[in-house]
Amino acid sequence: MATEDEGKKSLPERVKDKMESAVTDRTVKKQKAPKQPKPPKEPKNVKPPTTKPAKAPTTSTEPLDPDAMFKEGWLKGVYAERPAEHVFTRFPPEPNGYLHIGHSKAITVNFGFARYHGGDCYLRFDDTNPEAEDEKFFVAIQEMVAWLGFKPYKITYSSDNFDRLYELAERLIEYDGAYVCHCTDEEIKLQRGGPNHGPRFACAHRERPTEESLAEFRAMRDGKYKPREAFLRMKQNIEDGNPQMWDLAAYRVLDAPHHRTGVKWRIYPTYDFTHCLCDSFEGITHSLCTTEFLQSRVSYEWLCDAVKVYKPMQREYGRLNVTGTVMSKRKIAKLVELGVVRGWDDPRLYTLVALRRRGIPPGAILSFINELGVSTALTNIQIVRFEQSVRKYLELTVPRLMLVLDPVPVVIDNLPDDYVEEVELPFAPKDPAMGSHMVPFTKTVYIDRSDFREVESKDFFRMAPGKSVGLLKVPYPVKATSFKKDETSGRVTEIHAEYEKPPEGESFKKPKTYIQWVGKSQQHGSPVVAEARMFNPLFKSENPDAAGGGYLNDIRDDSEEIYPTAMIETGLTEIRRRAPWPEEAGEQHMEKGELTSEHGKDSRVPGLETVRFQGLRVAYFCLDKDTTTDKVVLNRIVSLKEDAGKAA
Repeated sequence: MATEDEGKKSLPERVKDKMESAVTDRTVKKQKAPKQPKPPKEPKNVKPPTTKPAKAPTTSTEPLDPDAMFKEGWLKGVYAERPAEHVFTRFPPEPNGYLHIGHSKAITVNFGFARYHGGDCYLRFDDTNPEAEDEKFFVAIQEMVAWLGFKPYKITYSSDNFDRLYELAERLIEYDGAYVCHCTDEEIKLQRGGPNHGPRFACAHRERPTEESLAEFRAMRDGKYKPREAFLRMKQNIEDGNPQMWDLAAYRVLDAPHHRTGVKWRIYPTYDFTHCLCDSFEGITHSLCTTEFLQSRVSYEWLCDAVKVYKPMQREYGRLNVTGTVMSKRKIAKLVELGVVRGWDDPRLYTLVALRRRGIPPGAILSFINELGVSTALTNIQIVRFEQSVRKYLELTVPRLMLVLDPVPVVIDNLPDDYVEEVELPFAPKDPAMGSHMVPFTKTVYIDRSDFREVESKDFFRMAPGKSVGLLKVPYPVKATSFKKDETSGRVTEIHAEYEKPPEGESFKKPKTYIQWVGKSQQHGSPVVAEARMFNPLFKSENPDAAGGGYLNDIRDDSEEIYPTAMIETGLTEIRRRAPWPEEAGEQHMEKGELTSEHGKDSRVPGLETVRFQGLRVAYFCLDKDTTTDKVVLNRIVSLKEDAGKAA
């Protein structure tokens, strides 16, 4: 019968107590693991995962079941292999950099798998390397998990367990499962076969007495050795064909204070020692990771058995990789240092903070991952494929506005100077629930320079002298009559036209095409002038690293094009008021109205990037964080889908 204190504990705490009861006594007999199907035995020489192109995104107009990836395929099989009364997973990032798009798959798999099965997912920071960790990364990682719409069961740290891990390290030595080694890096490489893959042999310190290794380990802890002078290595199986069994390091000396434990520790556990044991401490039922850790499964299970603790089930899926860019922390840092990009959140990068700033909705990322599904194969995705998925998502979820990138004024001479006609525009023609808004049609309107030609031609259906063209939602067409040019640049500076409203009772000929426009009306605050940043891929090739001279020589000159005087119609005010738009994924908990350019202070306040819209006939846009009360800055999220049948 449970005691009163036990009854107050949470389910995972009760589960862990049962799992770890044998760990509290150093002389306890080996724990009986929970009954579970035996995992398949790994071959000694594990073949690398296969690589295959991802499936094309679905073209169906029906929305994809958001839980499809958990109901079928690899993830369904993982749960069937070990059903659990209460599923526990974890997302365990290293806080040494910003997350990128590949991490979004890991977040979705781990948090989504637990949620689908009614369980919970930990956010556990693998903070075992104080030399590379920074507080800003801890904050950014938490923000990205929340932005994608997930809430951790608990936020934990590997450093929470430093005392416990140390105790298990001593236990492993006492069980003759570890020893202190003083070999150099070169000597260890030779022991493992060296550069020529020669015979492997044991370290000279491997058979030192247990008491001696224990004393040396405590000397490491107490500061006797400098970094790289001593390691605690696990006594595994040097003859095994799997390199993850070649006496991996369990502890090393690091001369760096820790962000949470200060200077208490001079030695820190490695990932190979820490990860499986923290999984065990937290009662993880399904440890889901990418196939780069496939060979690590054998050492993961070996260590849990060696120190006699509960052994979670590790299974590996293929990671997500985007071609045509770089995601290495070191390489992105170099781009930032050289001023090639504005920072880690530059919209041309594929870090998650950059995708957020660019305006990619979190729901679009989740939908994209769900479309791809989960398997053991590495998924290589081209940028255009990702953008197509985002475009499809935005098509159904964001409103439309008229926007002119490169404006030229059109003066309609046969309208009075004070002429104002309010024209109603729907935010989404196919979705009346989005509502509508009014824009002013006046004597002077602005059109895009690309919509005007100085000489009329039969294959051009937009504005030209003597040619009628429609203005979107304006009742009657206009016809250009003349234009003015700048003598120096040769650019058209003003167009004159006539409004072709027929006499009452007479009909008019419908124009062959309609173009977007923005009216000039001071009383309506129209137009809204903005700087529009049009982003193209940062690199020229699909594999920047393979370019001659490396990725820095593969950078495009036109990765960003700026239109400093773009004009937007007044519906932008309503879009801002109603943001975030769409109300999807990680943004549905945000409040309406107030917007911020600084993330992290209050997760309920939406960022400026949640102001999203389709600029008719142009692209999808959002507000950039550089927007101020005096200046609007737009980022192009993605271009519009090209329509080969569209009239010129």
